[in-house]
Amino acid sequence: MALTLRTARCEFSLAIAKLILFAMSQGYEIALAEGMDRKTRRDPTSDHMIGSLHEIGLAQDLDLYKDGVYLTDGASHDVLGAWWLDYGKACGLPLAWGGHFTSVDSNHYSLAWQGRK
Repeated sequence: MALTLRTARCEFSLAIAKLILFAMSQGYEIALAEGMDRKTRRDPTSDHMIGSLHEIGLAQDLDLYKDGVYLTDGASHDVLGAWWLDYGKACGLPLAWGGHFTSVDSNHYSLAWQGRK
């Protein structure tokens, strides 16, 4: 059964909530990176590429902290990325993680939609 955008967004929201709970169980603090005032040349109104899955509610960037320290290295997301992809396989959801992108974006978690990750 193909997902509609509504059901994809609902499934993605549930998956992100579970990812955040898993991250917390691993000792991480999580901050949602969306909605921050970050402008880029790609899109002067946001930090996302025009047409990105963030704009339709199918992608979320997560900032990680441990012991009060902001973790800027992508490797900090490895255990979460592996969990995310395993969860997607177990649930039959096309989840994608930016740690496996050609242009690595380790804090990016998404549900693939219409050929986009």
